[in-house]
Amino acid sequence: MINKIEKPFSKTFEELFKTHKELIEQKNRPIENNNGVFERYEKPIITAAHTPLHWRYDLNENTNPMGLERIGVNATFNAGAIKWGDKYILCVRVEGFDRKSFFAIAESPNGIDNFSFWDKPLIIPETNNPTTNIYDMRLVSHEDGWIYGVFCAERKDPSAPAGDVSSAIASAGLARTKDLINWERLPDLITPSNQQRNVVLHPEFINGKYCLYTRPQDGFITTGAGGGIGIGYTDSMENPIIEKENVIFNKKFHTVYELKNGLGPAPLKTRDGWIHMAHGVRNTAAGLRYVLYVFITDLKDITKIKYCPGGYFMAPNDEEIIGDVGNVLFCNGWIEDPDGTVFIYYASSDVRMHVAVSSIDKLLDYCKNTPADAHSSSESVKTIHKLIRHNQGLY
Repeated sequence: MINKIEKPFSKTFEELFKTHKELIEQKNRPIENNNGVFERYEKPIITAAHTPLHWRYDLNENTNPMGLERIGVNATFNAGAIKWGDKYILCVRVEGFDRKSFFAIAESPNGIDNFSFWDKPLIIPETNNPTTNIYDMRLVSHEDGWIYGVFCAERKDPSAPAGDVSSAIASAGLARTKDLINWERLPDLITPSNQQRNVVLHPEFINGKYCLYTRPQDGFITTGAGGGIGIGYTDSMENPIIEKENVIFNKKFHTVYELKNGLGPAPLKTRDGWIHMAHGVRNTAAGLRYVLYVFITDLKDITKIKYCPGGYFMAPNDEEIIGDVGNVLFCNGWIEDPDGTVFIYYASSDVRMHVAVSSIDKLLDYCKNTPADAHSSSESVKTIHKLIRHNQGLY
């Protein structure tokens, strides 16, 4: 599936292919200073420049004698992830200069560098109600034998007033596959909420039903009375209807998830519960700030939160903070290896993809032993004093 297009032999195209090959094959190394919970890596793993040249250039010298780029790629971000054989697979949101997003598969032999796109972008069939834009796919290998793609399907709001050309309706689009190449489109998920983004399929049946984590919203951007991470159940993915949503993790005043929050990838099953990665959003004088946080729910009762460390797990660093939509980290894909290594694939500022590496043991330790949010300045100070007293007892 890797690009097999023959290289043209003009000087212009030879240089383009040489530079592109060097970019893809560059090694990635962990950043030396880290907090022990995860390791960041020096370089983004996928950028717009990583996309294949034959997607962007007419490689025929007769029809493109000056070697001009014909179709521009603006960003590569918010990728779902799955292990496929011995390859680390990302389903990348690729956004063109025209603002339209589409999905494309990139694979790596080691999960940290050398990501190469498959030959062509994915074709996701339409429903009877065509979408204008699709984005942010979660890849979930379900126990029913299918690999599901759950993504945002965006259409113009039919009730928008005349002259309003930005209001949209977001719903959860669904597709499934057995080979990551051929996709069957399913009906969009129906829920009680007016808008749905950041919907995630639980990888196992719950009492014989499909379980989906939702993020109920009243508006396309604002949550209104909704918000928080919800949960609902459907009997079928061929007729996916959730009749009732229950919020299991709500917004809370003066936290990193004060304005809204939503689940990232499907949770990882461990001996101590399901580990979840989520994004939290708060408003600032400089605009919205998106960070990542982690929590654990019970193995038997997935609506019960067992551990929730206070604050964020990861926030944009000095380089990640800049982009099309600044001050944003977003994660909708991670991969657990058989040895417990966890590859966390996250996007920064709606432009590029990165990887951070942790482990199940580290994530469990972090979740179980990091103090919870005490919800006031005075209580936060007490928490620090408690740790100081503990450390003083060591001397």
